[in-house]
This record gives sequence, C-alpha cells and structure tokens, in this order.
Amino acid sequence: MNEKIKILICDDHTLFREGIKAILEGEQWIEIVGEANDGRQAVLEVGRLNPDVVLMDVAMPDLGGVEATHRILQTSRKTKILILTMYEEEEVIARCLDAGASGYILKDISRPHLIHAIEVVHSGGQYLSARALKKVVNQYVKGAKSTATGYDRLTDREREILKLLADGMALKEIAGRLSLSVKTVDAHKTNLMRKLDLHASTELIKYAIQRNLIRLPSVAVKSAHSTPGRPSRGRSARP
Repeated sequence: MNEKIKILICDDHTLFREGIKAILEGEQWIEIVGEANDGRQAVLEVGRLNPDVVLMDVAMPDLGGVEATHRILQTSRKTKILILTMYEEEEVIARCLDAGASGYILKDISRPHLIHAIEVVHSGGQYLSARALKKVVNQYVKGAKSTATGYDRLTDREREILKLLADGMALKEIAGRLSLSVKTVDAHKTNLMRKLDLHASTELIKYAIQRNLIRLPSVAVKSAHSTPGRPSRGRSARP
C-alpha cells in the first residue's frame, strides 16, 4: 500500500480514543490525522482534515453519529464512515446504513478484524461485523418492510433540535446554538413532536433514549460509609 489511509476517530470517551490510536499507530499504512469528541466536531474536522475513513460512534453529546454521518457524506465524497459502537439493535444499524455508513462494527471487535474493516471500507466496499450482519439478515428474513418511521419523516433540522431537547437544552439555548429565533425553534419542536406523536417533554426524552439518540449519564451513588478519598461506585450506561 503506497499511500497511508488517513483516519479520524470520533468518540466521546477520551480513553477509548487513546486505545484505538494505540492499536492503529503500529500499522505503517495508517495515519491518525485527528480526533473528535462528538458528531459536530467530527463534521468540522472532516472539512479541515479530509480523512479517508472516520471511525464513528453512535450516541454522543450534542450531535450523534447518525446525523454526523449524513452531514459528512453530503459534503465529502471521498470520506468513508465506519461505525464503531456498542449498539447492535436492528433499528440503529439500519439508521446508520441509511445515512450512508460503509460499515458497522462493534467495540468488542478484535484488532485484526478492525484493521480489515478499515481496509474494506477504504477500498469502496462495505463491512458489517458478524453480529451486525446477523441482525440485518434476521430483519429481512422476518419480512421486515422498509416503511418510513416517524423519525425518518423528520427533517435534518428537526432531528438536530430533537437531540438537543433530549439533552436537556432550553429553547433559548438551542436558538443561540443554532443561530435561530426562539419562535423558529419552538415551531420545529411542535412539528417534530406532532410527527412522532409525542405530547410531553418527558415522552420526547424517553423516545430519544429508546432509539439511542442520547445516552444515559453515569449516576454516582454516594454512601455514608464510603471511604474518604475513594471514588463512589456508580452505574454507567456504557460497560
């Protein structure tokens, strides 16, 4: 391989990014050109660095991997997206592939399989890990129809506002983030809730969690008998 494959790693866990870098930096034909800690930063970094392959997580703060994939591929014909995540639900896999991802692998993948997946998507092929492929095949074997869901009918802007609302941002904060008026954001909120048949903010958050648009934060459990100086044990949404 004459030219190195330029890789951008997008994941909101610094330790995981460091681990992937340690795995890939030993390959002479791979160059890690950058990192991103959420989908919005990934979109910006792709425009700046023009990587060949993005290793993309799904559930991240601010902008998730599905929407980031869609945005990147709208502006970059060269870059390939390889989803690297812990989620193996059929709906999540389908959303990523529909957004244009070239591959979908799980985070328990072995080093040789990760490297092979990068090679495949870089060369223009598609790669699904064994469990992800089984999920996709089972979906079609069961005769699943590709009818549009409420989420599919949302516009890109409505999906973005859904994500930010589910993250707990107020309308005014979202308006400032997206350079929109509060009235416009409120109109988008009304439209997306109508399309999804949701009637309260609590339903909206539940919907986002069920579809892995957001991830539950870690919850620290404090104990009166905790040893001073030792961190309390908590429950994390990611193993």
